[in-house]
Amino acid sequence: MSFKTLDDFPTLAGRRVLLRVDLNVPMDGNRVTDTTRIDRILPTLREIADKGGRGVLLAHFGRPKGKPVLEMSLAPVAAALTERLGKPVAFAADCIGEVAKTAVDALGDGDMLLLENTRFHAGEEANDDAFADALAANGDIYVNDAFSAAHRAHASTEGLARRLPACAGRTMQAELEALEKALTTPQRPVMAVVGGAKVSSKIDLLSNLVKKVDILVIGGGMANTFLAAEGRHVGKSLCEHDLADTARAIRAAAQDAGCEIVLPLDAVVAREFKAGAASETVAVDAIPDTAMILDVGPQTVAAVKARIDAAATLVWNGPLGAFEIEPFDAATVTAARYAAARTKNGPLVTVAGGGDTVAALNHAGVADDFSYVSTAGGAFLEWLEGKTLPGVAALAR
Repeated sequence: MSFKTLDDFPTLAGRRVLLRVDLNVPMDGNRVTDTTRIDRILPTLREIADKGGRGVLLAHFGRPKGKPVLEMSLAPVAAALTERLGKPVAFAADCIGEVAKTAVDALGDGDMLLLENTRFHAGEEANDDAFADALAANGDIYVNDAFSAAHRAHASTEGLARRLPACAGRTMQAELEALEKALTTPQRPVMAVVGGAKVSSKIDLLSNLVKKVDILVIGGGMANTFLAAEGRHVGKSLCEHDLADTARAIRAAAQDAGCEIVLPLDAVVAREFKAGAASETVAVDAIPDTAMILDVGPQTVAAVKARIDAAATLVWNGPLGAFEIEPFDAATVTAARYAAARTKNGPLVTVAGGGDTVAALNHAGVADDFSYVSTAGGAFLEWLEGKTLPGVAALAR
């Protein structure tokens, strides 16, 4: 998809730039505990300021359900923005109306202003025309830098793009270019690693990927459902036995599309799920009745490494095992580090995303070594599923 970027707006001096950003950051009281999402938007903020634009930031926080909730105010985030940006970021106690207008009118060239939580108004999530008009009244240009909210057709993500000259910010641009490189116009062979607890939450994802990739590695709890569908006994493992037909249908679709599905060959099993629990590695044909699969074993990791060696592009969503607890993090950590090393050496493009994925790559210490790691969560997953994201479609040329 062709979309406009900040390069299409070389002159911003004196212009009010409505900038949709992701500030749904973790908080401890009034303190931001992780500034990752703030740090990612800094290049866009600095570019707008350097061009003399008057930055008016729009964001949501939490789920206030259309009314003001003190604990979900963005006021504390303005302080963190000021610290990370290295220049003052003002705050207005509403995102529309006279309060917002007064604050916007007070801006000088290069200044930054954060408006209050857009979801304090029911019109935001309803993509209400009157609310979108009220937001647009405070801007001359609209920039969307919040890919994480692009799967929602809200007033601040989709409605504004139909009312003002619009483009993608640098974070959104980087995300879209990385995703384009991963699945739309990739270097082949393309490999995907998909893990997680349940097949039911990723049916659309798996059904789309088998048509897009050459190799699909399935790990985590969802692999147990595929193993059971083949007639293998999985003991007390997490397994959606009622989705056996779905698993077989996905395998058949993969075969028709020429996509190789890689399932576990061996597994690390335990009788209880806790740190340091006694465990053993067994073939997937020999899972004890009293045990549960909590990780894939070394034979499977070796098979995954061999596929990584053959791949030119790797898309990763979800862990291979219960990585949160040792020793069941071993396969995820080993495979992630191997992919990262191949990326650093040049031949492999790696794109990863999804909440558990980011946590797993951070746990392995390699998040910075992948070509691109998305923090977008639901939007990243819906893109992998092949769905149209309203906030992205609205930016099309």
